[in-house]
Parts: sequence; structure tokens; C-alpha cells
Amino acid sequence: MFKNYLKIAWRNLIKDKTNTGLNVVGLSIAFAVVILLGMAAMFQLSYDDFHANVDSIYKVVRTEQTPKGPKAGTVQPAPLAPALYAEVPGVKRIARCVEDGTLALYNDKEVSMDIIWVDQEFFSMFSFPILNGNDKNPLENLNSVVVTKDGANKLFGSTDVIGKTFNLLVNGQETPFTVSAIADNILPQSNLDFQIAARFESHNEYNESKEAWDRQYHAVYVELDEGMTASVFEKSSEPFIDLHYEEGINRLKRDGATADENGRFINLKLVPLKDVHFAKFKNGFVEVSRSRPYLIFGIALLILFIACVNYINMSIAKTAKRLKEIGMRKTLGAQKQQLFFQFWSESLFVFLLSITIGVVLSAVFLNDFKSMFNTQISSELLLSPVFLVGLLLTVLVITMLVGGYPALLMSRLGTIQSLKGKLESSGSNKVRNVLMVFQFGIAILMIVGTLVLWGQIDYMRNKDLGFDKEQVVSFPLNGKRNSHDMVELLRDELSGNPDIISVSGSDSNLGLGKDGGRSSSGIGFEYKGRIVMTNFLVVNHEYIQTLGLNVVAGRSFESAGDSLGVVINEAMAKELGEQDPLISQLEIDDGVFYPVYGVVKDYNFTDLDREIAPMTFFMSRQQNLTYGFVKVSPANMANSYAAIESAWKKLEPNAEFLGSFVDENIDRTFKQEKTTAKMIASGSIIAILLSCMGLFAMSLLIVSQRTKEIGIRKVVGASVTSITYILTKDFLKLVLIAFVIASPIAWWAMREWLQNYAYKIELSIWYFVAAGALALIIAFLTIGTRTVRAARANPVKSLRTE
Repeated sequence: MFKNYLKIAWRNLIKDKTNTGLNVVGLSIAFAVVILLGMAAMFQLSYDDFHANVDSIYKVVRTEQTPKGPKAGTVQPAPLAPALYAEVPGVKRIARCVEDGTLALYNDKEVSMDIIWVDQEFFSMFSFPILNGNDKNPLENLNSVVVTKDGANKLFGSTDVIGKTFNLLVNGQETPFTVSAIADNILPQSNLDFQIAARFESHNEYNESKEAWDRQYHAVYVELDEGMTASVFEKSSEPFIDLHYEEGINRLKRDGATADENGRFINLKLVPLKDVHFAKFKNGFVEVSRSRPYLIFGIALLILFIACVNYINMSIAKTAKRLKEIGMRKTLGAQKQQLFFQFWSESLFVFLLSITIGVVLSAVFLNDFKSMFNTQISSELLLSPVFLVGLLLTVLVITMLVGGYPALLMSRLGTIQSLKGKLESSGSNKVRNVLMVFQFGIAILMIVGTLVLWGQIDYMRNKDLGFDKEQVVSFPLNGKRNSHDMVELLRDELSGNPDIISVSGSDSNLGLGKDGGRSSSGIGFEYKGRIVMTNFLVVNHEYIQTLGLNVVAGRSFESAGDSLGVVINEAMAKELGEQDPLISQLEIDDGVFYPVYGVVKDYNFTDLDREIAPMTFFMSRQQNLTYGFVKVSPANMANSYAAIESAWKKLEPNAEFLGSFVDENIDRTFKQEKTTAKMIASGSIIAILLSCMGLFAMSLLIVSQRTKEIGIRKVVGASVTSITYILTKDFLKLVLIAFVIASPIAWWAMREWLQNYAYKIELSIWYFVAAGALALIIAFLTIGTRTVRAARANPVKSLRTE
């Protein structure tokens, strides 16, 4: 019996090649998109899941109730971790971590490497597999390091390097370290990324800050004992906080801070390791949001929904052509369940063929997808049991629901009704119309999202940030020379080039350079009986001129001898609260006061999702510069870049030059927004394409059903325009209804998304009008081509049609 169902189903599908082809193409594309987007979403959701102890590892976050509201931070003081381990019960292991870049030197080779400075327990807490060497305690000695396979090949050209010694540049000095173990390469879904792991106590800041509770510069991860929960640990850490942060708490009270609902001013919060990748700190609270992977899942499901709507609508529309077949089968004794399985078997054929093609398409376009959307998914994920089971269940559910509904509808038709060849009021048209409204509503929603996202990206890309980003080249000072000396040597080397305007440096980049490094630093100090917080930037004396910052009061640094004073921005001037900020004396170091030389106009030194914060510029040779900046003339910018690179290679022949223009750096900070925008734009195109395929198939069926009506109308004098209007108006009306429903939803969603940015576009009505007009035009062109042809056909041929 089942074999007979399949045989008849295959014959029926082959007989109606157009509809079958459209369904297979639409569903295949939808399944391929679902597979690729599903893999991307699962990759995002799998961050740090590979660690064996992931459920008991947490990142320590400190929250404070400041006079300006609550704040949260992930950087901690060096003495916190050992004190927490010794004094608060429930800690199984604890590790401090500083992710950094370093220069590794081996023989005549100088290589920039990603390094993480960690405590001895690090490899016991985290599951970074040791492939060779000391796998029990690889960081047992202060001069021991663990090198990944990639790191070993990069530095030594081999992984057989256990026991080999090389130098790392630590605080300007070449310090020897010995390879104790080789670790496997770090998985892309790890928040901790490194090529070398070294002891935390060997970091250049450790000796000066190991007893300083007011100097924060590293992250702390804690593994709790079995049975200990995060909430219990947070509560038990309160006496610890009150003891070690007593001075800070008293300052917060003095400065007018308001306690939280529990009457506390400083707390420790634990963020689960699996949530770290999704954690953001907003208004002093830790917010964990997996909205991006869920958005990816949502786009995939919406596209699949549109393809399924097409299948349902075309299946229902084809019912009119098969009424006599259904009536004859019932007359010969066919039962409802037999008819149901007959029609459902046709759906099964279509869905099995479509999912097979979809899997092949996803494999073919996997590399293009990874490149386009900046994801590191692999084909291994496609073969994982979880993904395969999820895909199988999805296909099974869709086949039952989407294929089952039309089959159930056709099997329930009465015998007489079927033999007459007429469909009485069954609600099928209403179902079709509702589904089409949903279909085009989804497409309009995605078009609006695309337009708004690209509008925001364009706004951020072209916004005046308050500094010169087009003519400035930035590059990491990753050579072995002293960073301050290197800036001076570069200035001398380029001084004869008329296209080089100025050379400077700082300890932080603007945007995201080719090295991928980003850093910031802040300090707090007493000013007239209260704590003042500010971002802190160590610069070379020509930094302000090089970046083109606008001095609105006083002066900038004029020479290397100006290291006894500071320059501040307008936000910092407001923070000081002085009518004339130039009279201020800032006690940045204990007992040492620095006069304010000048005030620069506020500029966006961080991403545009944040307000401009106070900034203090400081000159000190005691702290290293990490990035160089060269301003070039607008003419011959390519030649100027080449001149900078040539000067670098002359001074640092063994260090890689990683220069880029600052506007490129800024553009890299929009990578996540651009990826999301491309994803939604691609989804919009596919959604419109699938909707139009369904609309085109529906127009073919309806025109074929109304062929005689068209002929009669032409005989009695109807024009091509009037007939086209009659055939298209119902469909276009559905698109308009979809626009009315989708627009408020799109407005709410986009308004909520834009709240993430301190600087954002206005949500103009034209975004919605453009989306609605685009959907309407595309729909009209899709159905208009077929209806115009039908309206222009010879009415004699139409009237002869049976």
C-alpha cells in the first residue's frame, strides 16, 4: 500500500513540473539558509562550552554605587585573588589573567605574540589540552611558559621545543623563559585567546601593584567548590569586601553615593563563564544578552516560514485542479485516511528532496558564508549529533504540519462537492490570505531592519568624531626598542619628507588596528575632598597636534619637557567643576600636583555606543607607549604610507609593520553591526525572493482558473489595464495590509535597538515608506508580468479552453 502511495505521488509531482519545481527550489534555498544560519547561531552559543568545569567557573565583577550611579568593572587589583582564596570559603581554584601582546625573541627572530599572564592554577581550571611536556603543573616555575602549536611553529618553526629557552620583552628588558609544555591551538569559540601563557607574577606591573588594592589591571576567574552557588558566595564575600575596601566605601559615602537596596556600596558579582561572551555592563549592572544568536535563529526560521507558506498556499490552490480526482477516489471507496496519506506522501517526497539539496547547497557555500559573515563555523558542526538530531526533528515537524495541513484539507472534501468540481466556502482563501499577509509582513520587517541598520552604520562611519581620522596612520610599537625612543627616531627619520606633518604616540589606539588590540586605562584621585574619575592616556608631546584635536582653552604640550603638567578634555573640565579649569592642580601621584596646561574639545575616543567621558592626557617616560601615530598630507597618501613603513623597517628590521589609517580602525569597530546588517539584508533578499516565487506560482494558478472570465471580459470590451487591475488588486491589497501590520512592529524593534547607542540616527518615516514601496513594486512586477500576458491573450483561445 505504501509503495503505491509513493508511486502515485511521484507521478503527480512529475505531472505538475512548474509548481513542484518552484516548491523544491524555494524549500531547498530555505533549508540551506536554515542550516548555515543555524550553524552560525550554535557557534555563538557554544562559547566556552568546551571547558570541563564550565558550570563551576565564574568571572569576578566588582560593582560600585558611585555618586553618578552604579558602575561595574571586570578589572581587579592584584591582591584580590589570593586574599579571596584564603578568606572566603567555597573557592576551589582561582586565577588572575592579563591578555596582552608581547615581543618574543629567539636567535635572530623577533615575533609579535599574543600572551596571557596567569596564575599557576590556570590550566587546572580551564580545559586547554596539553599535548606535550608537563601536563600536571606546566606553570610550576616563574620562568616556565606554555606555548600553543601555532605559537611554537610561528616562533621556532617546530613543535618539538620542550625545554627550549627564548626571551620575552618585559618592561623593556629581554627576560628568558623556558617552554615547559605545548598546548593545543585555542578553539575559536574561546573568550581567552593566546599563543603563550606565562606566570602572572612575571608581568611587568606585578611587583609595583601586588599589594595595591587601588590599582586594577587584570581579570579574575574563580572555580567554586561542588555545592557552592554563586549567590551564596556573593553573600559570603560581603564581610571580605567591607574589610578590604573600607577606605573606598568611606569615600563613596563621603562623596554622596547612594547605597543599593541592600544598603551596600561595593559588591562582588560572579558571571558564569558560559555567559561571559554575552555579558555587557550597562548602568552598573551586568546584562547577559544572547540576542544576536537568537536573532540569527529568528531570521532562519522566518525564511523557512515563508517557504512553508508558499508550499501551503500552492497546495491549497492546486486543490481546485484535483477535485474530480478526489471525488472519483471517494466514489471508488477511498477512506479519509487513505487520501490523507496519498497527498501527504507527495509532501514527503518534496521535503526529502529539498532537505537533501539544502544540505548540499550549505556545504557548497559554507566557505563563502564564513567569509561574508565573519564567522568561524566548520563543517564538523554540520556532522555533530546535536545538530543532526535538531535538523531531523525540524524536517519531521515541518513535514507533518506543512505537508499535513493541505493533505487534511483535501481529504475532508465531500464526494458530491468534489465531483461537481467546485469548492464551497471552506475558508481556504482566508487561510491563504492570512499566510500571505504574514509572509510579506516578515519581508517588510526585514527590509526596514536592513535600511535602519545600514543607516546607523553610515551615520557612525561619517560622523565627525572630533579628530582627524583620514590623514593619520596608526601602528603598534611592537619592536624591541624603547617606545619613547622609537617615536623620536621615527620623527627624525621622517623629518625630511614634505608629506609627513607630525609624528607622535600613545598607550592606546583609536579604533581597532591590524593587531586587533584595544585597551583603555582610568584613574581616580582626590580633588578638593572628593574622588574624580577619568580616563588616562599617556602620550608623546605632539599627540594633540597629530590627531588634530581642537584646543579650546590654554595650550597643548609643546615639548618633551612638558611632562610636569596635563591636558584635559571638556568632559574632564566639567568633572572638576571649576569656572576656569586652567587653575586646577591635579594630585595624580601622591604628593605631586600637576597643573592643567589646556583643554581640548570633546572627541569620541571610544565606540559610539558610549557618551564622551572625562579624559586626561599625561606625558611620562615611566610608562610605555604602545602605538605610534603619523599625520600625513592629503596628497600622495599612498607614498606617505610607504615612507612610514620604510622608516619602520630601517629602525626595526625584525618587527612586522602593522600600520593602518585611523578611519580604517574606526570602521573595524563596526564589524558586528556590519555583519548583522549583511545578515538581515541577505535575509531580506531571500525573503522577498521566496515570497515572489510563491506569489508568481499563485498568479499562474489563479490566471489558469480565470481564463474563460478573462476571455469574456475582453469580448465585452475590457481593456488590458482593467483586466490586469482586477487580477492584481487582491494581491496588492494583501501587501498593503502586511505593511500596515509590520510597520509598528518594525518601528518598536528598531527604536529598542537604537537605544544601545549614545549617538544614533533619527527613526525617520521614510525608512518604512521605502520598505513598503519596495515590497509593493516587487509584488506588482512579479504578478504583473503573468497577468498582463493573460490579459493580452486572444479571447477566442481563452473561450475555447476546457
